[in-house]
Amino acid sequence: MASLPSFGHVHEVAYAYPDVLGLFKAAFGGILQVIEGKLEFATFYKDTDPLATAILFASTLGVITFTLAETVRNFSQVDRLWSILPAVYIFHYCYWARVNDIPSNRVDLAATSVAVWSIRLTYNYWRKDGYKWSTEDYRWEVIRQHISKPAFFLFDLTFISFYQNYLLLAITTPAYLFLIIAKNFPHDAAENAARIDTIFSRGMMLAVILEFFADQQQWSFHQAKLAYKSSGRVPAGWDKDDLERGFLCTGLWAFSRHPNFAGEQLFWVLLYQWSAFSTDSVYNWAGLGALFYLFLFQGSTWFTEKITAGKYKDYKIYKQHVSMFLPRIQAIKEGGFYFPGKEPKED
Repeated sequence: MASLPSFGHVHEVAYAYPDVLGLFKAAFGGILQVIEGKLEFATFYKDTDPLATAILFASTLGVITFTLAETVRNFSQVDRLWSILPAVYIFHYCYWARVNDIPSNRVDLAATSVAVWSIRLTYNYWRKDGYKWSTEDYRWEVIRQHISKPAFFLFDLTFISFYQNYLLLAITTPAYLFLIIAKNFPHDAAENAARIDTIFSRGMMLAVILEFFADQQQWSFHQAKLAYKSSGRVPAGWDKDDLERGFLCTGLWAFSRHPNFAGEQLFWVLLYQWSAFSTDSVYNWAGLGALFYLFLFQGSTWFTEKITAGKYKDYKIYKQHVSMFLPRIQAIKEGGFYFPGKEPKED
């Protein structure tokens, strides 16, 4: 069975890419021994590299979500796990550290930040009825309409079920590096942790706060829009033109077309940067998770906006004046974007 790797210098941690296939084989072989009764599960768990068991778990989930999606013809199985799995992986690292008597203060702090992130995102997904069995991301249906059944089958197998499951594991690998550092350099981790850990953990919490307010503004807008459509009366505090326009473009959304997505990406980039500082390196292999997470948001947001622009005629104007994620300097100077006739009145 694969155990946590050993290093002589902290720099080595940053550039020692894990043997993913080897780790999977080690964990798979170990769990087979558990099933056959040749090995106690507790012994298998304690003696196996936690990344190896995490890879095995993500692979198993890939099989389960793919099978379930193809059986019930609902392809949002991974979506329902999106806000939960990163917390599961990092708490797995925390528990493994305790079982092996490895100091885990930094991993615990990261787990706390991710737990807050998980609770917020899970709640937001729940109130949108995301956990109803019949609910499915509308984008999957759009894709189904534009490609053949065999092509969508491959898309589900490769991207929806397996790629996304592995990605949700990959974005948590900075915490795995924290674990390696704690095991190999316990004194170094203790001496250098305080200031770095405080800065990055608080930065991650600020990213969650940004997501919270952005999602709350969007939720309030859509609730007001529904109320207006059903009653014909404009709810207090809302503008009729804004509601009829169909999409939110005020508050944080006057500076960024997706401030919630900006906060989401910032959260995981900060976790990665935290690991880079901890390994005393400009970059490390755990950055691949954050990088591919950014790629995912670029592609999915482009696709979402293509659909949105087809529904709302003013969205193209909005896109011309407001950036996708990071606010433009000019927008900050001007106090955000306002449609003609909606500029804030000067005192």
